[in-house]
Amino acid sequence: MQDQAASVSAGSGTELLDSAVAHIVRETGASVAMLYLLPENGTTLHLALLTGVPDELATPWTRVPLSAPMPVADAVRLGCLIWLGSQEELAHRYPRAALVLPYQFTLAAAPVRTGTTARGGLVLLWPGSHPPQLTPEERLAVVRGCHGIGTLLQQTEADGYPVVPGASPRVMPPPEPAVPDPDKAAAAVEFVQRLPGGSVALALDGTITYLNDAAAALLGTRTDDVCGTLPWVSLPWLHDPAVEDHYRAAVISRQQTSFTVLRPPDLWLSFQLFPNATGISVRILPSSEPGLTEVTAPKLPPPSAVHSRATALYHLMHLAATLTEAVGTQDVIELAGDQVMPAFRIQSLIIMTSTEGRLRVEGCRGSHPTLMDRFDGAPLTSPTPAAHVLMTGIPDFYPTFTELQRAYPSAGLRQAVAACAFLPLIVSGRPIGSLVLAYDRPHPFEPEERALLTSIAGLLAQALDRARLYDVKDQLAHSLQAHLLPHTLPRFTSLDVAARYLPATRGMGIGGDFYDLIRLDDTTAAATIGDVQGHNVNAAALMGQVRTAVHASAGAPPDEVLSRTNRLLTDLDPGLFTSCLYIHLDLARHSACLATAGHPAPLLRHPDGQTEVLGLPPGLLLGIDPASRYPTAEVPLPPGAALALYTDGLVEAPGVDFDDATADLAAHFALAQDRSMDSVADTLVRYAKEATPGTDDIALLLIKALRPEG
Repeated sequence: MQDQAASVSAGSGTELLDSAVAHIVRETGASVAMLYLLPENGTTLHLALLTGVPDELATPWTRVPLSAPMPVADAVRLGCLIWLGSQEELAHRYPRAALVLPYQFTLAAAPVRTGTTARGGLVLLWPGSHPPQLTPEERLAVVRGCHGIGTLLQQTEADGYPVVPGASPRVMPPPEPAVPDPDKAAAAVEFVQRLPGGSVALALDGTITYLNDAAAALLGTRTDDVCGTLPWVSLPWLHDPAVEDHYRAAVISRQQTSFTVLRPPDLWLSFQLFPNATGISVRILPSSEPGLTEVTAPKLPPPSAVHSRATALYHLMHLAATLTEAVGTQDVIELAGDQVMPAFRIQSLIIMTSTEGRLRVEGCRGSHPTLMDRFDGAPLTSPTPAAHVLMTGIPDFYPTFTELQRAYPSAGLRQAVAACAFLPLIVSGRPIGSLVLAYDRPHPFEPEERALLTSIAGLLAQALDRARLYDVKDQLAHSLQAHLLPHTLPRFTSLDVAARYLPATRGMGIGGDFYDLIRLDDTTAAATIGDVQGHNVNAAALMGQVRTAVHASAGAPPDEVLSRTNRLLTDLDPGLFTSCLYIHLDLARHSACLATAGHPAPLLRHPDGQTEVLGLPPGLLLGIDPASRYPTAEVPLPPGAALALYTDGLVEAPGVDFDDATADLAAHFALAQDRSMDSVADTLVRYAKEATPGTDDIALLLIKALRPEG
């Protein structure tokens, strides 16, 4: 391994993983494999290795945030294998992916780990003909293969040559086809020539590698003119999104497909595509009538070097679907960078808005940081292209720096870019900002590409406008919640306490989780924790009312505290329910009296380290029935014992039994016996970030009775 690793130390080293991925593909019979790596302390998966499809088809998926609702992100985050046995199941669970890939295939996503450390994830696709269930043998091969990749990554890292994802994914070549002897090869050529119609061979990337004389005649071209080209580029009458979409369907689903196209002026041709792991065989036959899947191609301009129409629509659709999941402004910027930059080979992307008559950089991605310095804070009246575009709403394209300098000689952008585009971000007819795209070499912006980039700017503008509105509401909600939660906890010489609150990392970041520790006198205290239904300002406001009601009744027996609070909530009738746990702590008698209103049971860690989930008598959620009763339970709390009070966001995860998750939390709580509660709280929060999807907020309150010498 040392010699092998040393030979690739100058590169990313992903070639070391070729044989491991190829072995998994052979063992499972998968048609496509995508290996993602997760940088240390990273939050985004990077596509490192690809086989079975050309890299262009994988461009939208080269970077996948761990928080994204995608199969590989869920597999890595949850540490389990994700199986999707049909297109319907994909659409139900992952609508974004299904929208962009409406083809028939089955999919497995599995984590790559070493111990408890996430290293990345593996995605495998099977043809649409695969059964809807993964066989035990296939599942075992996937799990073993991921374990082997994890071991290999750990070994190369230990050798001092860690494998890291490159700037673009490494594409493994397709398997070499069998080479026949000369006699068989000659017989095969004769066989093809005798077949009616034309025969064409395509590589997996769609380029023509062979066509016979009959195919050239039907296509109206010469063999030398089209070999090595994409048919929908070299033949203008095939330059239609539906034609390329049939090719994509054949490559991804590995199933036969066919369509009928009109070759002007009046010749209808039927195309049948037969894909496998090395390419696609195409049969072309004259057709007297259009088929049901006909594609009538209009007259189109000559082909250019920009994206084909199908590819452009593919990227636009993927971006639109992705932006529907953006919540805040930074989400829009990150998603735009992940999707737009690799697809269009852009080196820098900057999004700007206006504040108090000046340009303000909202965020940027890429390799030209000096651009920000040129634009950030510049007056809207300044002679800069970014300000001009924002004020006029008219896009500007500069294929070379010379043209930019000619238009804005005082902009001060020398040596910052080689080519750039400035696009207005327009919502409801009014510019709200500017999008700057920079390139590190001259870039001819042809009309089709200009239209496409303008459409992308329109999508970003709509998403940015929604995100800014969310940011304002979110800031208001967090400010409200910050004033409703306790800023500090009271100090007791006989207690070690710590508390944490974490807003949701996905979705609306404001919730109704609360906690409190109330001093009653020198030897008694009250602890409470609860969760108001919902994630909005109403939930936060109701949380403040519940916390105030508990404060007002604190000192009474726990059942009376919850009963009074319940009657108040039913009188208010807010339409939201609340779970709550209340504990009366008698520090002199070393005991705790508890009552619950539908809240997760607390953990009790005994002085010897044994930890249990307390089985409390159940009580109904607050705000449902004004006559509800809340029975109590009393437990000893000797010096050295500790209580953990938490909300369900600390343990709940899709597909994980709640009792199992709570038991796992108890195990982590038990292991931190001799540490301060502040340190233990940090440990449990880290555990929650790894074990839960982050879609719910978290409240945590830890209380430890100190030993006399403590």
